[in-house]
Order: sequence, then C-alpha cells, then structure tokens
Amino acid sequence: MKSIGTHLIMELWGCSNLESASLVEKALRDVVTATKTTLMELTVVPFTPVGVTAVAVVAESHISIHTWPELGYAAVDVFTCGDAADPDAAIPVLKDYFKPDRVHIMEMKRGLPSE
Repeated sequence: MKSIGTHLIMELWGCSNLESASLVEKALRDVVTATKTTLMELTVVPFTPVGVTAVAVVAESHISIHTWPELGYAAVDVFTCGDAADPDAAIPVLKDYFKPDRVHIMEMKRGLPSE
C-alpha cells in the first residue's frame, strides 16, 4: 500500500477534566499545534448534562475529541496526511490534559493499494 496518511484512534480511560468545553477546546488547539497541522476550522459542542465533542478540521485532515465525563472516558481520532504532520505528538498533550489511567492506541496507515 502507498500510505497517504496516518490515523490514530485513541481510547482514554480513567480521565479527569472531561466536562469543560473550554478545557477540551484548549486541549484540541494544543494538539493541533503539537502535531504541526494547520487549523482550518474548530467546532466545540457541549452536551447536557455532561460531555463535549470537539472537532478540528485541519488542512491535513481532522482531529476529534469526544468525552463522557460520567464514565471517565474520551475517544480521540487524529488523522493526518502528508509528511510534515506528527500525529504521535498528540499523545503526551492528551495525557497531560486528561490524566488517563489507561490508554489504548490503534494506528492505521491510510492509502492506496500497491499496484
């Protein structure tokens, strides 16, 4: 396969700081900076009674954070294309903001079949 991007799918359990839309937004902005991606648009949606979904559309693809504070759980996607982006740089930023007890990361190369 000819890889055109890397998609990290992260599960974070035992987290804190998941209920604040402003903190989730700050975390997402810091992930964008750390991964060396170019922010195009950012949307943050708080849910009632708890939870936040935040999505950054970046020139290199997208980064999203979905939180379930009542479960201490966050689901994060970091999909980047091109050689300049560093999706792995998101990991320490997310750990610093959300202090998970446990993290599971799946990495998938996205792209075209080999000829």
